[in-house]
Amino acid sequence: MTSQVSSPALGQPPLLGEQRRPAKEVQRLDRVIIRFAGDSGDGMQLTGDRFTSETASFGNDLSTLPNFPAEIRAPAGTLPGVSSFQLHFADHDILTPGDAPNVLVAMNPAALKANIADLPRGAEVIVNTDEFTKRAMTKVGYAASPLEDGSLEAYAVHPVPLTSLTVEALKDSGLARKDAERAKNMFALGLLSWMYHRPTEGTEKFLRTKFAKKPDIAEANITAFRAGWNFGETTEDFAVSYEIAPASAAFRAGTYRNISGNLALSYGLVAASRQADLPLYLGSYPITPASDILHELSRHKNFGVRTFQAEDEIAAIGAALGAAFGGALAVTTTSGPGVALKSETIGLAVSLELPLLVVAIQRGGPSTGLPTKTEQADLLQAMYGRNGEAPVPIVAPATAADCFDAAIEAARIALAYRTPVFLLSDGYLANGSEPWRIPEIDELPDLRVQFATGPNHTLDNGDEVFWPYKRDPQTLARPWAVPGTPGLEHRIGGIEKQDGTGHISYDPANHDLMVRTRQAKIDGIDVPDLEVDDPSVVDGEPHARTLVIGWGSTYGPIAAAVRRIRAGGGRVAQAHLRHLNPFPRNLGEVLRRYDKVVVPEMNLGQLAHLLRAKYLVDARSYNQVTGLPFKAEQLAHAIMEEGADV
Repeated sequence: MTSQVSSPALGQPPLLGEQRRPAKEVQRLDRVIIRFAGDSGDGMQLTGDRFTSETASFGNDLSTLPNFPAEIRAPAGTLPGVSSFQLHFADHDILTPGDAPNVLVAMNPAALKANIADLPRGAEVIVNTDEFTKRAMTKVGYAASPLEDGSLEAYAVHPVPLTSLTVEALKDSGLARKDAERAKNMFALGLLSWMYHRPTEGTEKFLRTKFAKKPDIAEANITAFRAGWNFGETTEDFAVSYEIAPASAAFRAGTYRNISGNLALSYGLVAASRQADLPLYLGSYPITPASDILHELSRHKNFGVRTFQAEDEIAAIGAALGAAFGGALAVTTTSGPGVALKSETIGLAVSLELPLLVVAIQRGGPSTGLPTKTEQADLLQAMYGRNGEAPVPIVAPATAADCFDAAIEAARIALAYRTPVFLLSDGYLANGSEPWRIPEIDELPDLRVQFATGPNHTLDNGDEVFWPYKRDPQTLARPWAVPGTPGLEHRIGGIEKQDGTGHISYDPANHDLMVRTRQAKIDGIDVPDLEVDDPSVVDGEPHARTLVIGWGSTYGPIAAAVRRIRAGGGRVAQAHLRHLNPFPRNLGEVLRRYDKVVVPEMNLGQLAHLLRAKYLVDARSYNQVTGLPFKAEQLAHAIMEEGADV
């Protein structure tokens, strides 16, 4: 929905001495989807990130989708080397980065060819004409220039010589031409900032900070940024700019910041350690897309965080488990391939019954697979990927901001029940971002635990001793005894323990008891009941026949699809699982209320498999393994085909 008014661009002063021309037309929009695309060396992720930060500071709701090559530096100008950043922002609450861009900024022919199929008719396309040389076009299969052969007639194309305009703006900077050309992404950012009335002060401050040791580079980037803004203001090709009002009604009162999933998860781990009054220890080996957590936590030594970059995945989790034994809140981070390598030590943590967070940021597989693309295909590995009966709780965040709360919840379970816990995020959440309300300290749970301090059992002869496997009657957790505490010496290791004493035991009956006890501990974890979003309920009875249930990062696309169906008069219920082991106690009852259960997943049906096996329901899978998140329209169509009431 749009309306049109005429007014000057709000809050933007004339830059670089330019005289302001008569005000251009301003069109008000309720939302827009922009995609920046270029070579992996063109700075598209930085450009998108800066546009996102200014959009967040302006007060819009937003959601982002960074998408970049797996190679550190793919061949320049090729389709595999295209990097993109999509941002959806609005004056109301939104749930996804958007199905299709309204605006594409294409820095070269490869970026145009890789993304043009995603655009709807009428979309705006801003192309860097300087890069459309014969050689560059031939490299990606263009026999003729798409800017001249009529193939782009369905779109509003803006040919802009971004490179040469940037070089011209920096002719007095003293930079070599090659160095000046690198600032063309800032020229593009300035142009888009003018088009959508984004604030500029934050970006200029960011550039001065980022290049503080190279002030000439900082000023060159700022000059290019301002030149792009002025170009939009003065050129005849851009006759309209756009306003998207702040989404004030979408946010509860509080202080907000833009945050990515990995950053939120990192902050959640630090907050959990503070609420538990325990040092945080991270044993990690770098792996995409989890490495950012290691990078971030290494910055927080002032909060008692210790980070260890190990030589491999096995050493990383071994160090983390040792830290757990020593009384720390211990974490290891990885992705799917690393989970496979860590599986034996996870089993050891199950046997030792020590708190350990295994943070797995899922990516496309198998093997090396698609390192920079997203997937949800590690659920069954987290559930069953160990030898023996080795149950582990599983928690999955739903959104980028929810990674903060999910990290705290995973820590709560690990500490209270003395167990390793899987925290399953994925690449879409890890790299995507959204507004996050910074919580007050008193809103966070108290996670403090009591270490064992002395004997806890009296023998028949009256002697008081310490039994390392004497359990809390409510949680079945064993005592946490810090090594070095006098009188609390006990055995550790992977061989089966005797109930209570913790001595090595090969007794069949004892092994049966310990296996069943460890399973009962996980089954008995206190998790909230599943909440169902179903406006069709009347007097406690649902009138919708179809329930759509998901987990993890499918929340946004599913919720957006459900909104579309309901807006069209359809009746459909939605539920989303945070706890995947154990399931909420009311899950079976919820599933039985509905005639049809649809389970969208970015795998081949792993949650659906678990629901069918445990609850004997005809859970219908809708699956995608493209390395990209679902589109809302695609899901809405699939749900309607499954029989949502209209």
